[in-house]
Amino acid sequence: MLKENKENTGRLGVIVAHYGVAVDVLFADDNSRTMVRVKRNSGHVVGDNVEVEAEILTRLERTSELARMDARGGIHIVGANLDILCIVVTCEPIPSPGFIDRAIVAARASGHTPVLVLNKSDLACFKDYEKAVRPLYNDSVEIFSISAETNDNLEELKQFFSKGHRGIFVGSTGVGKSSILNKFLPEINLATGEISESKKRGRHTTTVSTLHILEDGGELVDSPGFNDFGLVDTSVAELAYYFPGFEAATETPCKFRDCKHRNEPGCSVMDALAAGNINRDRYKTYLQILEEVEAIDLQPRYRERRSRRKKN
Repeated sequence: MLKENKENTGRLGVIVAHYGVAVDVLFADDNSRTMVRVKRNSGHVVGDNVEVEAEILTRLERTSELARMDARGGIHIVGANLDILCIVVTCEPIPSPGFIDRAIVAARASGHTPVLVLNKSDLACFKDYEKAVRPLYNDSVEIFSISAETNDNLEELKQFFSKGHRGIFVGSTGVGKSSILNKFLPEINLATGEISESKKRGRHTTTVSTLHILEDGGELVDSPGFNDFGLVDTSVAELAYYFPGFEAATETPCKFRDCKHRNEPGCSVMDALAAGNINRDRYKTYLQILEEVEAIDLQPRYRERRSRRKKN
């Protein structure tokens, strides 16, 4: 939470919920809350630190923001001033190809630490899924295998957040984000959707982004689910640096500074691939994401956003 200083004349707080034309502010001095009216497109998001004086809301500078791209290419800020991105996946419904890699890249590019949460360890399909996933990501991110249904290893995840992290659960519909949050904060009793047997997908049930203070320390944001990331904060030049599994290879500079790690001579990534140090299926995923980022790079609004972020 924020601390008062001599420059602040109003009350300092954090936005804990956004309802379109109003935001719910939790104040730092006494933990009281109040609703403050805002314009529908004011740009305020959950996690924003604000100053409130005479019903006037002033947003303070953000330390980070998590963005996604909608179907029309618009940029939406999911949450502000977070440090952890918890990527929730499970064996049923299984994530779309490349989802985990894209999420890790998006987290790193926007200044967040990615954490992989494998949920539903109580399912019969889980062990095989975990055996396939862990070897790919053990060296790249911290991994928690849990079950929101049976409470398996939930305490470990709670202890992780108790270190003072502010995080958000992201993942496809039906992976159990709200179920996990209910175990962290049972008093909020978020609705959870059942999985359709025909499509093995859950109906999305959370409609308002909210920030919650955890009893043992740390904060969690629950946000309406989305199935994928638009890599709005990632450039072609940075993609390999952020891509999971490429960490060791990118420590050695390529011959050319603008190397895209396709067929260029003197490429450290290609050398690692040839030596068997990079999984070929993972490399194919990198090439697919590279094509997407190249297309995004052609659009001025995304280049302008990245330029602004680098200046800040």
